[in-house]
Formats: sequence, C-alpha cells, structure tokens
Amino acid sequence: MTIRRCARFFAALAVVVCLTACSGADAGGARASDERWPRWDESAGVAEVVAFMNVVVPEGATEAKGAVQVNPREDVYLLSFVTSEENAEDLAEDLRSEKPLEDRKVDFAPQGERFGHLGLPEPETVDGARWVGVCPPCVGDERRSKMQWIEVYVQAVAQGRARVYLQAF
Repeated sequence: MTIRRCARFFAALAVVVCLTACSGADAGGARASDERWPRWDESAGVAEVVAFMNVVVPEGATEAKGAVQVNPREDVYLLSFVTSEENAEDLAEDLRSEKPLEDRKVDFAPQGERFGHLGLPEPETVDGARWVGVCPPCVGDERRSKMQWIEVYVQAVAQGRARVYLQAF
C-alpha cells in the first residue's frame, strides 16, 4: 500500500471513529433526545412550588401537596391544600385578577392528569369548584413576573373548609 493510499485509509477511519463517538450516545446507549415528556421532577415538592408561585400556604392548612411537571417548553407547578374558605378567598384575591372567583362550567377534558399525580381529582372535573386565572405580567404583579399564568380552583369541602388547587407555568 502506498503512503497516499495509507493516508486516505486512516483519514476515512478517523472520520468513521469521529462520527461514531459524536453520535450523542452515552455509555448506556440512550440519547438525550429520547427523554420522555412530560415527566415529574421527583425532587420537587411543596417548598419548590410555593417559592415559584410566591404564595403562602396558610397556617393551619392541611393536606399540602406540591409537584413540578417538567416539559420541553415550560414547567407546570401544582399546589393543593385544605384551608378555611376565608383563606382560600384571600389567596384568590391575591392573584390580582380583575374578576372574582366564579363557577366554571367545563365543556372540555382536563389537560392530562396533572393533579392525579398528587392523588387528587382534576379541579376542572370537581362539581362546584370556583375558578379564577390571571397572567401576572399582564396585571403588573412583579412578585410573579417569572410566570406566564396562574390559576386557582376553590372547592368547598365541609364545615367552612375548602380545597385549593393552584396551577402555574
């Protein structure tokens, strides 16, 4: 084999080796593009969701649950707890919506099983749940400027108590 042919052979071999090494496969053979969406951030809970939403779980609230659904474009933050109806109303007012909580007849299916991840029914399916949603940047809420949307559902449960469902992205 001449030097020129030998050089071509090794150049071609180097290209093949480089393409194989740069294919994006890791040691386990999976590629980053194979990651499934959506998925749940197993390390996130109530504290992370409260910090993102900039809300306070009222003192004496029970059954507090939080989760973060990781998506390619924007993550969805979920929070639920049971508190007094007064606290639930105050929280809804704190979102600075131009409208008060209102009954919401839902003529569509929920957006997947988000609250089901927390062991709860989807708030859109709960009879009697009242709803309000707001775009924080649109109403000048600097406390929540890093989110595009936040909504709350309030469901009366019993004896002056209400379950609060909050969802933000």
